Amino acid sequence: MKSIGFARDSGLSMIELLVALAISGFLILGISQIYIDNKRNHVFQQDQMVNQESARFAELLLDEYLGRVGYLRDPRRKMEVAFPSQGAANGCAAFDKGESVTAVQGGSGICIRYEPFSSGEPDCEGNASAAFSFVEGAKGNVFKSPDNLIVMALRYEPAADATDLSGGRLTCESFGVGAPGAVELLTGVADLRLEFGIGASDLLTKALRKDDDPKRYVSAKTWQQSDGPIRVVRYSLLLAGKEGQREGRSRVLTEWKTAAPDSAARLDAGDRDRLYQIAGGELSLRNLMP
Repeated sequence: MKSIGFARDSGLSMIELLVALAISGFLILGISQIYIDNKRNHVFQQDQMVNQESARFAELLLDEYLGRVGYLRDPRRKMEVAFPSQGAANGCAAFDKGESVTAVQGGSGICIRYEPFSSGEPDCEGNASAAFSFVEGAKGNVFKSPDNLIVMALRYEPAADATDLSGGRLTCESFGVGAPGAVELLTGVADLRLEFGIGASDLLTKALRKDDDPKRYVSAKTWQQSDGPIRVVRYSLLLAGKEGQREGRSRVLTEWKTAAPDSAARLDAGDRDRLYQIAGGELSLRNLMP
């Protein structure tokens, strides 16, 4: 009589299964970490690229508008005639006779005025300027045009929530044509610094004060007409990205707070590990230098 045996089952033992699960777990953790690191690096690069593009755009934009300050269609005209005195209005400080740039009242910004280069030239809001034409005169062609100076204000406006640094914006508002109201030129602006290079009242004698004069450059927030006419504008914008994109301290933010201590508390409150970029420039104003 043959004995009946039982065939031994083949497969993974419990130990083998646990070892396989452990190895798989380590592999999954490694792959997940690589994915997380790559995603963080991608978001970092994207945020930094947005800041860099905003910086370049801001510089091009401000250089273009500041380059128009004091423009005259007919250089034979005197500045005092083309740019008469104008009292404080629309949030802009007063323009003295012959001046085409002044500060924004109670805020951070600048007001400018210039003659349009062509009929129907749009301002920053897209409004067309009044038409003008040439007439033949005894001394050559002269302009026959209405008083159509373009006057506009460039302002920095923080977000409603002061700690939302990426919500600040640069706006432009034009006066005299079209409906009132500012348009947004750039967002993501955390702070703005403006300095004015001060000149002598007589354009023919001296453009700027001497280098050793501490009042050669003054902050736009403290400038007064008694300081002297503005010959040069120096600007710096601090651009801020999204929250949680930085590890450690930001050298850019530290240097900015050193230069602008009055903004340090607000920037610290809204920092939240953001990335920063600075855009800046300095322009000597058209027709305002001897």
